[in-house]
Amino acid sequence: MVETDAGYAIFAVTADKGIHAWGPDLPEVFRQAALGLWSLMVDPATVRPRREVPLTAEAGDREALLVTWLNELLYLYEAHGFVATDCAVRGVTEHAVSAVVRGEDADQERHVPIGHVKAATYHLLRVAPGARGWEAQVVVDV
Repeated sequence: MVETDAGYAIFAVTADKGIHAWGPDLPEVFRQAALGLWSLMVDPATVRPRREVPLTAEAGDREALLVTWLNELLYLYEAHGFVATDCAVRGVTEHAVSAVVRGEDADQERHVPIGHVKAATYHLLRVAPGARGWEAQVVVDV
């Protein structure tokens, strides 16, 4: 597992990648999971926070909410060509997340793809209190 001081780590899963995120509260865990997701797609240092996009997601429980949240972020990238660099997660409940995502329209010269993430999955999914406050684990299909 590759640890970073940013609050997330990427780990290998057969034919996929996993994201382990942690933080003092659920909004920070969801933010760190987003940062981990984006790090698998383009070099975050190449993305500028030129535009903000409000984003909400809903699901039946916290675990499903994390998957839905990450898949909504992927949709912004795939369908709208929006490359994100950070987000402010305004709130997370058992069934909903609300955030503002910061980034810019994709520029093929600056935003060279690192990899392609197809979707967040339910494999090895976990969102729970842990040693660092809250922790989450999710596997993404690459």
